[in-house]
Parts: sequence; structure tokens; C-alpha cells
Amino acid sequence: MHAVKDLGRWLLTGSLVAVCALQAGPAFATRGHGTSDGDVKTSSDRSGKTLESRITFSGSTGTSGTGSGNVTPVGNWTPPACWYEPESAADFRKHVEGEYDDIVNDPRQPSYAKSATGQFRDMYKDGKYKDYNLDKADEGNFWVSVQNPNRLDDPAAFTCSELPFWVENGDTPPVKNAVTPQVLAELAYNRLTLPDTKVTLAPQNVTKVNLPTWAWLDKATFKEVSVTAALDVAGLNISATTTAKPVSLKLEPGTADAETFPASGECQLNDDDSIGAPFAKGKAHETPPCGIKYLRSSGKGTYQLRATITWDVNWTGSGGAGGDLPDGTFGTTQDVTVQEIQSVNR
Repeated sequence: MHAVKDLGRWLLTGSLVAVCALQAGPAFATRGHGTSDGDVKTSSDRSGKTLESRITFSGSTGTSGTGSGNVTPVGNWTPPACWYEPESAADFRKHVEGEYDDIVNDPRQPSYAKSATGQFRDMYKDGKYKDYNLDKADEGNFWVSVQNPNRLDDPAAFTCSELPFWVENGDTPPVKNAVTPQVLAELAYNRLTLPDTKVTLAPQNVTKVNLPTWAWLDKATFKEVSVTAALDVAGLNISATTTAKPVSLKLEPGTADAETFPASGECQLNDDDSIGAPFAKGKAHETPPCGIKYLRSSGKGTYQLRATITWDVNWTGSGGAGGDLPDGTFGTTQDVTVQEIQSVNR
């Protein structure tokens, strides 16, 4: 029985087929990750036989311009690398039988790959479940593990190692990371696309030694972003929206020969959701609420000023669920030229 379980896990993750199936596609139960455009297929799409993740994403998931990117969690927390989704008995049967036919009828497949596929199929066709539980199709669904294709090299992606299993309607799947509103919220976290953090400077990009340089971000650029993840399949209809709100800007001058304002380098969000304050005529000798003073020339080169936004992240989900997720950050760099102040002797 252990051998069969291990065999099923290989099939489930696609490792066995990837190694021994030559030019065949991934194993039937390996699923891809949904996108903002809807379902995304795995690398094999043979007449719909390969299972897909049915989670869809909408909102701030696409590219919002040069320099934009995904939020990075603060600390060691990461969204799930794998999870479990439901599949109807009819769809599960179609995928298993389709993959079985492909492999056993492919002369390129070694005998052990065909045997492994046959053993897995027998478990659901003639074994524990008897013809894929089609006679109980209205009473429940199979739950199948899904891997995030962007983390296939991550050992955590292999922790959802249970074989596809049956769950009666209304029962809670007895596994960690079965899809819930919170799991969807955590997956949506990974899809948050944040705007470029390039700050406005005065003087702009070229400043002088010992001259306070003002830095600010406009409130129209830095506002809340959100992504909604939804799953509507096999009688299960759940969703969650993950929202990130900017709360502070951290400035790192790119050299130790500099001072930041405030001294911590952390510029907090203003009441109007802007950060810092625009420079205005007559403020040249004032201390900026957010900015930098370089103490040494950059010579023939430039300093790499890094601006990182910290985002407060929370979520709300179907059924009134909701809560906080770890803060996230996203930052980019920009070149700053620092020149010596030229004096004229008369």
C-alpha cells in the first residue's frame, strides 16, 4: 500500500511523468494557477484532459507600468505553495481515463510508467471508489492537490501529497490548505501588483553636497490596490479580496555619506494619503519632512537611491470572513548625481 501511495504522489505532482514519460505532458492531476484572464492550463492541453486550477483572479494583477512589481511579505511568511480544490466525479473520471489512455497507448512510454498509471487508475475505477463514485455524484466531490507552477522547485510545493480523496457535501476536507476564503486571500496576496516607487525629488536627480533634497510621492499614484480570488466549481462558490494600502516610505541613499529626513529614513503617510511634501520656492534651506542630504559627491558616477513602500494588507471573504495578512514591501532604485558646490573667488 505504501508503494501505491508513493506512486500516486508521483503521478499527482507530475514528477514520474516528467522523468519517464519522454515527450508526454504532465501528470493528469497537476494543475496550473489561475490568472486574471480566467483559468490557465498546464503545459499539456490534450482535448481538455489535463486538470486546471479553477481559481480566477481579478483586480490589480497585471502590469501597471515599468517598475511595477509584486508585494514581498515582511518576515518568513509565504502564501501556500500548494492547496486542494474540488473536482466533480464526472470531470475527475474524464481526466484520469484520458491520461491513462494517452500513456498506455504511447509506445514511447516505458512499462513502469504504464504500470504506475494503471495502478492509480484502478484505485478509482475498480478499487475503493468504484467507477469514480459516479453513483454518488450529487453527494460530494473529489479533492485534488494543486501546485503553484511558479514554485515547483520549492519543497513546500510537495507537501500537499494526499491522493485525490472524496468529501461529502457539507463536510470539511480533512487536510491543510483545502481551499477556503483565507486560502484564496493568501493566494491573492501573491498577485498584488504594486506601482513603481520612484519618488519625485527636488532638486531632480542632480543635487549638491550638503543641500537638502526633498522627496515625495503623490497621493494619486499611491492608493489602495486589491486582488479578488474566486472559486466557483462543483457546488463550491467562495471568494476573497486582498487589499494593500501604502503606509510608509523608506529611503536608502545608496551611500553611508548621507543623512535622511527623518533620521530613521521612514516617511509616514500624510492625512491626505500622500508621502512627504512637494518642494516650493523659498524652502531651499528648510528641513524637508521626507528627504536626503548627501555629504559627499558621487564623482563621475551616481548613487542608487532606493525607495521602498511598506503596505498594510488585509482581506475580506465570502461568509463574512476576514482578517490581516503580513505587511508587504516593494521598492525600486533610481540614479542620483551629487555634485560639489562650486565657489567663485574674486
